[in-house]
Amino acid sequence: MTMIVPVCHIKNFHPQDDHYGFSPMQAAAMAMDVHNSASRWSKALLDNAARPSGAIVYRGADGQGKLSDDQYDRLVNEMESHHQGARNAGRPMLLEGGLDWKPMGFSPSDMEFHKTKEAAAREIALAFGVPPMLLGIAGDATYANYQEAHRAFYRLTVLPLATRVTASLALWLSGFSGETVALKPDLDQVSALSQERDAQWARVAGAEFLTQAEKRSLLGLPSVAADE
Repeated sequence: MTMIVPVCHIKNFHPQDDHYGFSPMQAAAMAMDVHNSASRWSKALLDNAARPSGAIVYRGADGQGKLSDDQYDRLVNEMESHHQGARNAGRPMLLEGGLDWKPMGFSPSDMEFHKTKEAAAREIALAFGVPPMLLGIAGDATYANYQEAHRAFYRLTVLPLATRVTASLALWLSGFSGETVALKPDLDQVSALSQERDAQWARVAGAEFLTQAEKRSLLGLPSVAADE
């Protein structure tokens, strides 16, 4: 027996797929891969004493340039156990006869992985509608201050999303109940918009050409017996 479960599917616009829609995570998928790769690169660099590796050059007697298998295995084990990892950072290396250490460095372009990570984080934030300033990304001074960015986040991302979800859910529930269902977010409970709310209340309260019933209606308050 097959059971059909009703589902309220709320989706974003997709120019090529009207059925499934287009999620923000799908839009930021490539940036997420870049961010994860940069994080793995950074961790690998820290695991190797936070500096690029070098090369150990063997100059044996009589021009011999190859270690024996036992010598090679011993050298690798020595490097892994005594000279890799955070606890061994800066530890001096003792090289025996015939071994010479040649440090190797990265080019400036190779060392810009941290900038790549910041750029990927910025793209992920923008895909989800989050101002990069809220993530602490340096250089993003688009808004006057953090409070402005916080308020813009609610006005441009959170409230439109909440309004769309509640409207879709209300329409979906109306099909089951047979009655009109109204759902909407309560803006008075959003602390980030308290400054705008105080300014609106002050404007409405100072409007002498409005009656008390009109003022309450503009503020979304229920009417009282004295107004009826």
